[in-house]
Amino acid sequence: MAWAQVPMNPMNPNGSTRDQYGNQIDPALQPDNLDSANVDIQSLPPKLYMWTLSETLGERIMIPADTASLNFQSTNLVEGMKGHYNYLGNLGTPRLSRIFFERGADEPNIFMAPFSSFYVRPDQLKFTNSNVPYTNLTYYKAGSKINGEDRFKSYFSVNANKRLAFGFNIDYLYGRGYYANQSTAHFNAGLFASYIGERYQMHAAYHNYYLKMNENGGITDDRYITRPEEMEDVGGNQYIPTRLEGTSNRSHDFYVYLTHRYRLGFYRETAQIEKAQDAQAGRDSTAIPADTLAEEEFVPVTSFIHTFKIERTNHRYRSSAEPADMYENTYLQEGSSRDSTLMLSVKNVLGVSLLEGFHKYAKAGLTAYVSHKFSRYTLMNMDNTLPVPRPVQYTEQEVFVGGELAKRQGSLLHYNVNGEVGLAGEAIGQFKVNGNLDLNFRLGKDTVNFYARGHVTNLLPSFYMRHYHSNHFAWDNDNMSKEFRTGVEGELNIRRWGTNLKAGVENIKNYTYFDQHALPAQHGGSVQVIAAQLNQNFKLGIFHLDNEVTWQKSSNNDILPLPDLSLYHNFYIQAKIAKKILTVQLGADVRYFTTYHAPAYMPAIQQFHLQPEDDQVEIGGYPIINAYLNLHLKRTRIFVMMYHVNAGMGNANSFLVPHYPLNSRLLKIGISWNFYD
Repeated sequence: MAWAQVPMNPMNPNGSTRDQYGNQIDPALQPDNLDSANVDIQSLPPKLYMWTLSETLGERIMIPADTASLNFQSTNLVEGMKGHYNYLGNLGTPRLSRIFFERGADEPNIFMAPFSSFYVRPDQLKFTNSNVPYTNLTYYKAGSKINGEDRFKSYFSVNANKRLAFGFNIDYLYGRGYYANQSTAHFNAGLFASYIGERYQMHAAYHNYYLKMNENGGITDDRYITRPEEMEDVGGNQYIPTRLEGTSNRSHDFYVYLTHRYRLGFYRETAQIEKAQDAQAGRDSTAIPADTLAEEEFVPVTSFIHTFKIERTNHRYRSSAEPADMYENTYLQEGSSRDSTLMLSVKNVLGVSLLEGFHKYAKAGLTAYVSHKFSRYTLMNMDNTLPVPRPVQYTEQEVFVGGELAKRQGSLLHYNVNGEVGLAGEAIGQFKVNGNLDLNFRLGKDTVNFYARGHVTNLLPSFYMRHYHSNHFAWDNDNMSKEFRTGVEGELNIRRWGTNLKAGVENIKNYTYFDQHALPAQHGGSVQVIAAQLNQNFKLGIFHLDNEVTWQKSSNNDILPLPDLSLYHNFYIQAKIAKKILTVQLGADVRYFTTYHAPAYMPAIQQFHLQPEDDQVEIGGYPIINAYLNLHLKRTRIFVMMYHVNAGMGNANSFLVPHYPLNSRLLKIGISWNFYD
């Protein structure tokens, strides 16, 4: 289970209506209706709205346009907006959430999953509709040309007509690194298109990722950071000895995603009253005038759905100099490694849906679908006696049938239940059921939103948890059991009070993880996680204090270690000056979590794992404080931030991953422009 972020789900809590194409939209998420405290879209003639998709069936989920004026300084932090993630210290490095309910399900592409700060899945892509071209350019910079970081992002969308839109996005990241052998260089270029007609609707996307990362294995002695007075002065962080050099990971991933549907239905007449003429004539605008216009609207009844996705990932690990004590096992050659693997998957989904709302008794929509996925994995041949060993290939087939019952219209109650069960191939014996419900009601002048979520899944661990071959790590775990999970979660949101409360519990049988030796393992018994999170914001005039407190408990910290408490506090002043066209946010935030044995990181497989038994260290108990200034002027956002202002203070235990220190005090700047022409 993953704790959702607003918008919580495809069900609109504030009431819904239809756009000009007959699709459900939330008026509160449109540019003209967004909360002026957080979003400032100019009152221009164009109408702009954005949405994402559910990956399997392609349902549209309306979201606010990305123009938030608050907390722009945190949008490029690898640790996340509120510091939930552990990472290696440099921009673009792998990360893992400390909040268990925010961890995604086990994905087959384990080499891209740790790069969630950069890698965008199809259900995270943003589509845009506007009657004028829309462009966003964003640039982040920190430090110098020697050890600093840069990131450039661009997003462009244009409509050919009111139904057809297309665009592209580019994301380039370069983190030179404040410690030796730590640089990152990632590049993503994507194309997307959408067609939203009355009968035919289509969304398509192509994304190509190149991820390059040098690996240093962490510093050789933490005292260079925690007790520098005990160590020899090496002349700066970039000269602190690290465990690896001449070592890198490279991943090249691309996917093509297409979801489209054809809707059958009928036309019915609607009465459009020209109230403006009535008002000019002095007539009661609630009465039906003689000049009522009759128009027709299309009412969809049935949709035929097809979703297609092809993805290919080529992952390589290279090391030209390896310490003798770095790895426990060596299978192919001593002193250096040239590991590689290739994954190719093709998935098709066919569905038919009886839509909600075409009749007064059609209170919910019902969808049935069948999916087929073909996957091919290419691994290294472990027989080093052959002169030229041929790679080993594995193929897997998965066939699922599924269905969904959903109510998305109306303003009071929404729900959806989605389930699928495996029929053939590796899917046999697998199933998953997910349910979501939201209830929205008035409490005085407030709107209260209550959300409930639950799931039951029985899924086989991903292929790379069962099979992998390399120079130092090799396993074939054909006897792995399916991982059985059950979980429930509740959430209460009172916007006027600035209050959001979540609580959930999950039980896992056959929990699958990387153990102390960085090898896949399963816990035969059950593991439980219980958690609660409170977000409470306060305001007094121009003074604001935003708070988040997360408590969680694992029943077995030996295999699933979690910090008991995570905190985020953000104190700032917010005001509009210069005739109220310039929004200023000036403040400081702090991120903190209690000590625990955080997962370590293994470069050769690019994954997080339990700390080795002979190298146990506690991470946490150290605040990370940032001071910042945000400016929002019309279509431009600018920030200046001093990151990690408390570097070297207190216990100086500035690690989020064992032996990988955070960057020290660092000035960061960023600017973002929106263009509507």
